[in-house]
Amino acid sequence: MEHMATGSSFSITTPIFYVNDAPHIGHAYTEVAADVLARWHRQAGDDTWMLTGTDEHGEKILRTATANGVTPQAWADKLVEDSWKPLLETIDIRNDDFIRTTEPRHEENVRRFLQKLYDDGFIYAGEYEGYYCVGCEEYKQLSELVDGTGEYEGLKVCAIHTKPVELLHEKNYFFRMSDFGERLLALYEERPEFVQPESARNEVVQFVRQGLSDLSISRSTFDWGVKVPWDDSHVVYVWFDALLNYITAAGYGSDDEAFARRWPAVHLVGKDILRFHAVIWPAMLMAAGLEVPARVFGHGWLLVGGEKMSKSKLTGIAPNEITDTFGSDAFRYYFMRAITLGQDGSFSWEDLSARYHAELANGFGNLASRGLSMVQRYFDGVVPESGTPGEAEQEIARIALGAAENADAAIDRLAVGDAIAQVWTLVDALNGYITEQEPWALAKDPGSRDRLATVLYTVTEGLRALAVLLSPVTPKAAAVLWDSLGATAGLGDLSAQPVRDAGRWGQLPAGTTVSVPAPLFPRIDESAQ
Repeated sequence: MEHMATGSSFSITTPIFYVNDAPHIGHAYTEVAADVLARWHRQAGDDTWMLTGTDEHGEKILRTATANGVTPQAWADKLVEDSWKPLLETIDIRNDDFIRTTEPRHEENVRRFLQKLYDDGFIYAGEYEGYYCVGCEEYKQLSELVDGTGEYEGLKVCAIHTKPVELLHEKNYFFRMSDFGERLLALYEERPEFVQPESARNEVVQFVRQGLSDLSISRSTFDWGVKVPWDDSHVVYVWFDALLNYITAAGYGSDDEAFARRWPAVHLVGKDILRFHAVIWPAMLMAAGLEVPARVFGHGWLLVGGEKMSKSKLTGIAPNEITDTFGSDAFRYYFMRAITLGQDGSFSWEDLSARYHAELANGFGNLASRGLSMVQRYFDGVVPESGTPGEAEQEIARIALGAAENADAAIDRLAVGDAIAQVWTLVDALNGYITEQEPWALAKDPGSRDRLATVLYTVTEGLRALAVLLSPVTPKAAAVLWDSLGATAGLGDLSAQPVRDAGRWGQLPAGTTVSVPAPLFPRIDESAQ
């Protein structure tokens, strides 16, 4: 796709997932959002890089591996191969890299980064006593604890995990976070888009205004982690190590040219890890003299029955439970369209099924089947030459152009749902156009042959635009539609069609031979679910 290069670049990351977790639709949601954004930019010819991966250090993994009688590395290896990489295939993710925090390229450059901060005076030794939650792998303030109930009566428990915290006293190394409050506030002020959405930005600004404490960045009570380079009795605190994945994967310390191309990146994160990404991480980068991220976008939580999905609450739904019935395209479409990125959203099987049938099967899928079947029936499967377009055709062309422009603007705001809604204006317009023009009636009148040709050219050219515009969202259906349109012969591969140019009318050559595909989104028997 070099020939499509635009000179723009776009890098996006998902959080690296904690290898101990069981993949659920919450993880898949973040992956799909990042993937749709990356595919759009790739389809636009931008120099695009999408990163995902796994976070494999820390006490929790050591404890679980020991309980299972294996080394932590063997435990992590098994989970990556059995759980995390298959998740990406299930939902059709096209990431450019997959970073594991146990890889040498990561560990070596974490040490390099730490050494620089230590040499420059941003890290010092100190004593620390505090309440530690193993589930969160972080120290808790008293305000973050609640009184335990039931078997934990009389104990302080973590508000997130509802498990008792441990009172720990240890010598640690500290990062001088407190030095960076003013610089962070200046960053939020000068670049309001740095943390989004607005609710996330306000929360971060308020947090930093209260004043920042120095951050404990090492542990000495266990050894499963990256060793501190100047004191191997300490390992780097798991969060400090995990955040650095974004630059170690981009080439920090190992490939300066790649690093210059890929960094800074947009970070898509759940709002529960927003502070790490919008406060601690930019402070770490400032200390090292590196650029801060391009943007930190905190998406909402997926709620099922009103409760956030997590492994410790056991309400997680595995993505393949959905894709086995509805397919990966429908999974991708539903989570991007039904939930506004940046807000909490509720998942329900009923809503998924209703949207699948109304929007994908009856809306888009049926449009493709009807349009191509009529070209087959009335023009022997060859796209006819359009006559002079009338007002109705000009309106469709205008809608196609607007859909592409408005969707691209929405993608720039990371508003994936808005982008799909813009593309859907063309789906709805074409369905309405067919109903109004009644090609089946025109076909009965030999005198209306030219008019019929114009109508069916308009429909097939509209489908050409939709195949390109929807390829980042529903890549499998878009590829089938492109093949069915026979568009490769005249226009080249679908991957070579610049998405920002998709709305320019009249690209599909007349004379192209089409075929009728099996339904792109077959109806699903509700009773079988």
